[in-house]
This record gives sequence, C-alpha cells and structure tokens, in this order.
Amino acid sequence: MTAPRLRWSDAAVGVAVGALGVWEASARGSSADDGAGRSMLVVALLMGVAAGLYRAAPAGALGLVWTACLVQVLNGLDVAFVQLAAALVSFGTARSGRPFTLWLSGLSIPLGSALALLYVRANGTTSLAILSDAVTPNGRVSLTSAFLLPFVVLAAPWGLGLVLRLTARLRRTREEQAEAELEAARAQEIAEVRAEQTRLARDVHDVVGHSLTVILAQADSAEFMDDADIDRIRAALADISTSARRSLGDVRQVLSSTNDPADGAPLATGGLDGLVDGVSSAGNDVRSSVVGVPRPLPPELDGVAFRVLQEMLTNALKHGRRGAPIDVERSFGDDSLRIEVRNVASDRAGDPPAEGIGLPGMRRRLDSVGGRLAVRRDDVPGGPVFITTAWVPLRPQSGAA
Repeated sequence: MTAPRLRWSDAAVGVAVGALGVWEASARGSSADDGAGRSMLVVALLMGVAAGLYRAAPAGALGLVWTACLVQVLNGLDVAFVQLAAALVSFGTARSGRPFTLWLSGLSIPLGSALALLYVRANGTTSLAILSDAVTPNGRVSLTSAFLLPFVVLAAPWGLGLVLRLTARLRRTREEQAEAELEAARAQEIAEVRAEQTRLARDVHDVVGHSLTVILAQADSAEFMDDADIDRIRAALADISTSARRSLGDVRQVLSSTNDPADGAPLATGGLDGLVDGVSSAGNDVRSSVVGVPRPLPPELDGVAFRVLQEMLTNALKHGRRGAPIDVERSFGDDSLRIEVRNVASDRAGDPPAEGIGLPGMRRRLDSVGGRLAVRRDDVPGGPVFITTAWVPLRPQSGAA
C-alpha cells in the first residue's frame, strides 16, 4: 500500500508535538546544558518528526518512536506526555503502512506495553498521574494498570486505522469491480456491433450476389436471342427488371432488419419453392425434387435453409456450365432436412467454389443451429460435377449459438 505524500497539516502536527516536548522539558527544569536535558530534547525532536511522518512514512515514524523510547531507557528519563504521539504513529502504520509495517506495528503494541511495564516498575514515574496511581504506597506497581494503559493507548488507534484501511480496500475493490463490469459491457456492446456488421455484410452478399447472378444469367441468355425475336427479348428484359426490383427490395429488407434471418426476420415470399422458381423463371434449367413428407420449419430454421439454398444456387449459376441443368433435391428425414445442389462445372472451373464469403457464411449459419455443410467434386463422364450438401435440423438445438 502506497502512503500518501507529506501534507502541510501533518508537518504542522509534527511541529506542534515537537514544541510540546520542548516545553515539557523546560517545565521540568531540564536544560540543554545537562545530559538529561539534551536527551529530553532529542526525545521531543524524534517524537515530533515521527508525528509529522505518521501518514507519509509510517515505517520511518515507527522507527523514530522506538528510537525515542531507546533514548529514554538508556538515559533513565521519566515518562513524558510527548510520547503519547506514539498513538498517532500507531494509527498511521495501520492505516497507511505497507503490510510488513502494519504487522510490525501490531507486534510492537504488546511488546512496547510490556517494556513500559518493566520500565515503570523499575524506575517509577512522577509525570503521569494515572501511572503514578499504578504504584502502590509500598512502592509496588499494579501490573494490570501499568500494562493496560499503554496497550489501550496504542491498540485503540491501531484498530481504528486497520478498520479504515479495510474499508478503503473494500471500496476500491467495489470500484474496480464496477469498472471491470463496465469494460465488459463495453466489450460486449462492441462485439454485438461487429456481429451485426458481419451479419449485414453476409446477408447483403447473399441477396445481392444471388440477384446479380440471376440477372447476369438472364442477360447472357438474351445475348443469344435472334434480333427479330422482339417478344423474347422484351420478356428477357422484363425478367431482368423484375429480378433487379426484387433484389432492391430484398436489400432494403435486410438493411431495415435488426434481427438475423435465422432469428425470424422476414424472407422473400414463396420460401424455398419460390427461390427455386425464381431461378428457373430466369431461363435456367433447374430440376427440383422433394423426398419425404415436407413439413414447415420454425422461422429460425426456415431462414437458415433459405439463405443456404440461395447461396448454393448462386454458386451453381456462377461456377456451373452455361445451359447445363441444376439439380436441387430436398429430402425430409426424421430429424433433419437435407438440401443438395448439383451442377456441372464450367470449362474454366477446376475446383469447388473458393472459400470467399459465401461458403464460410453458409457454415456459420448451419453451425448456429447445429447443422453442417459438405462441398465436394465428382469427376463423371460429361464433366466434373460440384455437389453442395447441407443438413438443417428440423428443430433448433438447445444451447446452439
């Protein structure tokens, strides 16, 4: 524990104690010309400095008190009122001293009281009436009175200082705990903001990536239409316009949402069927099949399934061979929905789609509800086939992040 700096008030106390000691020495008729007088002045000086340093340097103040007592014993001096400043030092060591100083001063109290008892018993006293009363008429000393007086004078302020020390430590602990809780709350808030930013980036990527891929596929198909076939060209342009408007609406919906789609944010109308139909209506050969008995999913699972299938179809359009069919199979099992998308790779695609934002995003969505994702390539006649499979549990797992 670091002691406070020396204050002017403490210095004033030290000067007052020293002046009291000088006055007491002169009142007893002591003079600086004799040895006893000089010793009394030394004791007064030591006790005054100790009183001034009781908070700024409690260990040093304790040493000065013991030094003053030693001077008293060696010179056979009478007990002086100025030595009551030891009570102030006792308080300072307990309140502001380091742990070693604290316990050393605590041990000094019974030890000093015992030594005071022996000293009074051996030499008597004439200065303090209460100590004089401890000496019986036949010259014997009341051991209880002679020991308890210095013990109480020193132990009471020491105990008060210890109580204030522990109270201050408890207050600092509470303040540090409150500060730590505030920092933890700030860190949690920052983490939530970053998580929200990541969610928005992932959702915008899914929506915009899917819509732009569909629009590009429609534009590519219009490129090969006959210039005279105005009706088909107009239909293609209408499909592009519809896809662009739908994309804009989806982006607005994502940006205005404060919840993750997996937590129930609204999705595009039509669900999984509408998503497949939208890709198919854009002029792509999508072969969709459903195995098992379809049943509705809870909103959080439906949102995950929707976004995952959306990214699967986006990758199939981006990395698949133009004009080749895209197979979409949804299989309802007892405890999970398996979604699998197959597409023939384009001539320039030699590996499964790169790990950009899409695949990690799908994995995070599925991990959040206890699902999983697998991506592989099969080399078959007619070209390599990319197969992306996702398993979505039919009920959310308890404790899933």
